[in-house]
Amino acid sequence: MKVQRVAVLFVLSALLLFGSAAFAQEESPWKHGEISVQGTGFFTKDSNGNGTSQHATDTGGFLVGYRYHFNRWIAAEANYGWDRNTQQNLTSTGAFNVQSNVHQATADLVVTIPWSERFNPYVLAGSGALVFDPTNNAGQSVPGALRQAKAAFVYGGGVDFPLVRHVALRAEYRGYVYNRPDFQLAGLDSNVTAHTAVPSAGLVFRF
Repeated sequence: MKVQRVAVLFVLSALLLFGSAAFAQEESPWKHGEISVQGTGFFTKDSNGNGTSQHATDTGGFLVGYRYHFNRWIAAEANYGWDRNTQQNLTSTGAFNVQSNVHQATADLVVTIPWSERFNPYVLAGSGALVFDPTNNAGQSVPGALRQAKAAFVYGGGVDFPLVRHVALRAEYRGYVYNRPDFQLAGLDSNVTAHTAVPSAGLVFRF
Protein backbone atom coordinates (compact mmCIF):
# COMPACT_ATOMS: atom_id res chain seq x y z
CA MET A 1 0.00 0.00 0.00
CA LYS A 2 2.96 2.34 0.56
CA VAL A 3 3.76 2.75 -3.15
CA GLN A 4 0.09 3.28 -4.01
CA ARG A 5 -0.21 5.98 -1.32
CA VAL A 6 2.88 7.71 -2.70
CA ALA A 7 1.35 7.77 -6.19
CA VAL A 8 -1.93 9.22 -4.89
CA LEU A 9 -0.08 11.83 -2.80
CA PHE A 10 1.95 12.76 -5.88
CA VAL A 11 -1.20 13.60 -7.83
CA LEU A 12 -2.86 15.39 -4.92
CA SER A 13 0.25 17.52 -4.35
CA ALA A 14 0.34 18.46 -8.02
CA LEU A 15 -3.35 19.35 -7.93
CA LEU A 16 -2.81 21.58 -4.91
CA LEU A 17 0.15 23.25 -6.61
CA PHE A 18 -1.77 23.98 -9.78
CA GLY A 19 -4.83 25.05 -7.80
CA SER A 20 -2.77 27.54 -5.80
CA ALA A 21 -1.36 28.93 -9.04
CA ALA A 22 -4.87 29.32 -10.37
CA PHE A 23 -5.99 31.44 -7.43
CA ALA A 24 -2.84 33.54 -7.70
CA GLN A 25 -3.49 34.48 -11.34
CA GLU A 26 -5.69 37.41 -12.32
CA GLU A 27 -8.75 36.78 -14.44
CA SER A 28 -8.12 36.25 -18.14
CA PRO A 29 -9.91 34.37 -20.93
CA TRP A 30 -6.82 32.16 -21.27
CA LYS A 31 -6.14 31.63 -17.56
CA HIS A 32 -8.44 28.93 -16.30
CA GLY A 33 -8.58 25.48 -14.79
CA GLU A 34 -10.26 22.40 -16.17
CA ILE A 35 -11.13 18.91 -15.02
CA SER A 36 -11.17 16.03 -17.50
CA VAL A 37 -12.75 12.58 -17.32
CA GLN A 38 -11.83 10.12 -20.09
CA GLY A 39 -12.21 6.49 -21.03
CA THR A 40 -8.95 4.93 -22.19
CA GLY A 41 -7.44 2.02 -24.04
CA PHE A 42 -4.23 0.44 -22.74
CA PHE A 43 -2.05 -1.32 -25.33
CA THR A 44 1.47 -2.48 -24.50
CA LYS A 45 3.99 -3.50 -27.14
CA ASP A 46 5.39 -7.05 -26.87
CA SER A 47 9.02 -7.41 -25.85
CA ASN A 48 11.83 -9.95 -25.48
CA GLY A 49 14.81 -9.91 -23.14
CA ASN A 50 16.93 -12.21 -20.97
CA GLY A 51 15.26 -15.21 -22.58
CA THR A 52 11.78 -14.02 -21.63
CA SER A 53 9.01 -13.18 -24.09
CA GLN A 54 6.45 -10.80 -22.65
CA HIS A 55 2.95 -9.88 -23.74
CA ALA A 56 0.40 -7.74 -21.90
CA THR A 57 -3.30 -8.16 -22.60
CA ASP A 58 -5.07 -5.21 -24.20
CA THR A 59 -7.54 -3.54 -21.90
CA GLY A 60 -9.35 -0.32 -21.04
CA GLY A 61 -9.79 1.97 -18.07
CA PHE A 62 -10.17 5.60 -17.16
CA LEU A 63 -8.12 8.78 -16.76
CA VAL A 64 -8.99 11.84 -14.67
CA GLY A 65 -6.98 15.02 -14.51
CA TYR A 66 -6.67 18.68 -13.67
CA ARG A 67 -5.11 21.17 -16.09
CA TYR A 68 -4.33 24.83 -15.46
CA HIS A 69 -3.65 27.27 -18.31
CA PHE A 70 -1.12 29.95 -17.40
CA ASN A 71 -1.59 31.72 -20.73
CA ARG A 72 -2.86 30.93 -24.22
CA TRP A 73 0.07 28.62 -24.95
CA ILE A 74 1.29 27.00 -21.74
CA ALA A 75 -0.52 24.77 -19.25
CA ALA A 76 0.41 22.21 -16.61
CA GLU A 77 -1.57 19.18 -15.53
CA ALA A 78 -1.71 16.21 -13.17
CA ASN A 79 -3.47 12.95 -13.99
CA TYR A 80 -4.48 9.70 -12.38
CA GLY A 81 -5.40 6.66 -14.46
CA TRP A 82 -6.42 3.08 -13.79
CA ASP A 83 -6.42 -0.09 -15.90
CA ARG A 84 -6.22 -3.83 -15.27
CA ASN A 85 -4.31 -6.23 -17.49
CA THR A 86 -2.35 -9.47 -17.38
CA GLN A 87 1.40 -9.63 -17.97
CA GLN A 88 2.07 -12.91 -19.78
CA ASN A 89 5.68 -14.08 -19.43
CA LEU A 90 7.05 -17.01 -21.41
CA THR A 91 10.40 -18.30 -20.14
CA SER A 92 12.51 -21.40 -20.68
CA THR A 93 10.94 -22.92 -17.55
CA GLY A 94 7.32 -22.21 -18.46
CA ALA A 95 4.59 -19.58 -18.74
CA PHE A 96 3.93 -17.22 -15.85
CA ASN A 97 1.02 -14.78 -15.85
CA VAL A 98 0.45 -11.90 -13.45
CA GLN A 99 -2.85 -10.03 -13.45
CA SER A 100 -2.50 -6.57 -11.93
CA ASN A 101 -4.19 -3.23 -11.45
CA VAL A 102 -2.13 -0.53 -13.14
CA HIS A 103 -2.25 2.86 -11.41
CA GLN A 104 -0.88 5.81 -13.38
CA ALA A 105 0.18 9.04 -11.64
CA THR A 106 1.74 11.63 -13.95
CA ALA A 107 2.36 15.36 -14.27
CA ASP A 108 3.21 17.10 -17.51
CA LEU A 109 3.61 20.36 -19.40
CA VAL A 110 1.09 21.12 -22.13
CA VAL A 111 1.58 23.41 -25.12
CA THR A 112 -1.77 24.45 -26.59
CA ILE A 113 -2.07 25.78 -30.12
CA PRO A 114 -4.94 28.31 -30.34
CA TRP A 115 -6.23 27.13 -33.68
CA SER A 116 -9.86 28.12 -33.92
CA GLU A 117 -13.08 28.29 -31.92
CA ARG A 118 -14.02 24.82 -33.20
CA PHE A 119 -10.99 22.88 -32.01
CA ASN A 120 -7.81 23.42 -30.00
CA PRO A 121 -4.90 20.98 -30.53
CA TYR A 122 -2.11 20.48 -28.00
CA VAL A 123 1.00 18.43 -27.26
CA LEU A 124 2.29 17.28 -23.88
CA ALA A 125 5.33 15.76 -22.18
CA GLY A 126 6.10 14.87 -18.59
CA SER A 127 6.85 12.08 -16.15
CA GLY A 128 5.41 10.09 -13.28
CA ALA A 129 4.99 6.51 -12.16
CA LEU A 130 3.10 3.37 -13.10
CA VAL A 131 2.25 1.17 -10.13
CA PHE A 132 1.60 -2.50 -10.93
CA ASP A 133 -0.44 -4.08 -8.15
CA PRO A 134 -1.09 -7.86 -8.48
CA THR A 135 -4.73 -8.81 -7.92
CA ASN A 136 -3.79 -12.19 -6.41
CA ASN A 137 -6.94 -13.64 -7.95
CA ALA A 138 -6.92 -17.44 -8.05
CA GLY A 139 -5.08 -18.71 -11.13
CA GLN A 140 -4.19 -15.21 -12.26
CA SER A 141 -1.00 -14.46 -10.35
CA VAL A 142 2.39 -16.08 -9.76
CA PRO A 143 3.02 -16.82 -6.07
CA GLY A 144 5.34 -14.22 -4.60
CA ALA A 145 4.46 -11.46 -7.12
CA LEU A 146 4.61 -8.10 -5.33
CA ARG A 147 3.47 -4.55 -6.03
CA GLN A 148 6.01 -2.60 -8.04
CA ALA A 149 6.33 1.02 -9.17
CA LYS A 150 8.12 2.02 -12.36
CA ALA A 151 9.19 5.54 -13.28
CA ALA A 152 7.65 6.57 -16.60
CA PHE A 153 8.10 9.19 -19.28
CA VAL A 154 4.84 10.34 -20.84
CA TYR A 155 4.33 12.12 -24.14
CA GLY A 156 1.37 12.72 -26.41
CA GLY A 157 -1.14 15.13 -27.80
CA GLY A 158 -4.78 15.69 -28.45
CA VAL A 159 -7.49 18.08 -29.47
CA ASP A 160 -10.41 19.71 -27.66
CA PHE A 161 -13.72 20.34 -29.40
CA PRO A 162 -15.80 22.95 -27.50
CA LEU A 163 -19.43 21.88 -27.08
CA VAL A 164 -20.79 24.70 -24.93
CA ARG A 165 -19.08 27.51 -23.04
CA HIS A 166 -17.66 25.42 -20.18
CA VAL A 167 -17.67 21.92 -21.69
CA ALA A 168 -15.52 20.38 -24.42
CA LEU A 169 -15.01 16.96 -25.98
CA ARG A 170 -11.40 15.71 -25.80
CA ALA A 171 -9.66 13.13 -27.98
CA GLU A 172 -6.15 12.29 -26.84
CA TYR A 173 -3.19 9.96 -27.25
CA ARG A 174 -0.59 9.25 -24.56
CA GLY A 175 2.51 7.11 -24.73
CA TYR A 176 4.21 5.72 -21.61
CA VAL A 177 7.85 4.62 -21.71
CA TYR A 178 9.13 2.65 -18.70
CA ASN A 179 11.06 -0.45 -17.61
CA ARG A 180 8.96 -3.58 -17.89
CA PRO A 181 7.70 -4.80 -14.48
CA ASP A 182 8.97 -8.06 -13.00
CA PHE A 183 6.92 -7.88 -9.76
CA GLN A 184 10.18 -8.29 -7.82
CA LEU A 185 10.66 -11.80 -9.21
CA ALA A 186 14.16 -12.36 -10.60
CA GLY A 187 12.88 -14.97 -13.06
CA LEU A 188 10.67 -12.40 -14.78
CA ASP A 189 13.30 -9.67 -15.10
CA SER A 190 13.64 -9.06 -18.85
CA ASN A 191 15.55 -5.77 -18.46
CA VAL A 192 13.77 -4.15 -21.39
CA THR A 193 12.00 -0.84 -21.98
CA ALA A 194 8.25 -1.12 -22.48
CA HIS A 195 5.96 1.17 -24.42
CA THR A 196 2.24 1.49 -23.73
CA ALA A 197 -0.15 3.38 -26.01
CA VAL A 198 -3.12 5.00 -24.27
CA PRO A 199 -5.72 6.50 -26.63
CA SER A 200 -8.63 8.16 -24.87
CA ALA A 201 -11.75 10.26 -25.28
CA GLY A 202 -13.95 12.08 -22.81
CA LEU A 203 -15.25 15.38 -21.49
CA VAL A 204 -13.53 18.51 -20.19
CA PHE A 205 -15.19 20.86 -17.70
CA ARG A 206 -13.71 24.37 -17.56
CA PHE A 207 -14.11 26.93 -14.82
